[in-house]
Amino acid sequence: MTAPRGSELDRIAREAPFVAALGLELDRVDAGTCESVLEVRPDHLQQDGYVHAGVLATMADHTAGAAAASVMAEDRRVLTAEFKIMLLQPARAQRLRCVAKVLRAGRRLSFVESEVFGTTGESVRLVAKASVTIAIVERASG
Repeated sequence: MTAPRGSELDRIAREAPFVAALGLELDRVDAGTCESVLEVRPDHLQQDGYVHAGVLATMADHTAGAAAASVMAEDRRVLTAEFKIMLLQPARAQRLRCVAKVLRAGRRLSFVESEVFGTTGESVRLVAKASVTIAIVERASG
């Protein structure tokens, strides 16, 4: 994903240490939408071999933030205010893809929906869906 250096999207893509440690990558960003991908590793799994809910939640949340950032003023930042995730089925996958779409972009709050798909071979399954409220805040000085 290429975003202008110094932009909020560039910051989201490159400067979140926890997200980088997971291996999450923003793949595609258009106005109001974002897609991210994650190659599933053994450390992403919980004790029964399924992708951990925390990985799915982080992916849905972070991708939603990038989608919201794609349609806000450049002098603003995004912060998650609230989210709900529905884990639709256990995720056993080689790869995850998240698609986030802004449902309403406001000056102070944006509402975003994220869907996480698990892929194994030819099989693609919707494994989680999230509703995310993103606060649009002023860029901190300093």
